[in-house]
Amino acid sequence: MIYSDIAIAAFAISVMADLFLFRNSMLTRAAFWSSYAIILPFQLLTNWWLTSRNIVMYSPDAIMGIRICSAPLEDLLFGFALVLSVMGMWEFWGRRGVQRH
Repeated sequence: MIYSDIAIAAFAISVMADLFLFRNSMLTRAAFWSSYAIILPFQLLTNWWLTSRNIVMYSPDAIMGIRICSAPLEDLLFGFALVLSVMGMWEFWGRRGVQRH
């Protein structure tokens, strides 16, 4: 599997989990989009720093070729999937009364 396939799968799985497994509908909430808007600039800055200095390199055959702030689009898909999944699980387990003591 190439990086693009994995990123697209992670994105799709996180959206499906939000809608059908966790049943949070985070994607319809302003709180989710506000949180993502806060996180996104830091993700772009970090991705730019790592890729523009060749600390992290990608094979051109493994990515779609679209780059934003020097990083492949796939990195944004992974970041989105991560944020959605973590917020979804947080909400899901919080509704069930799971708390850390």
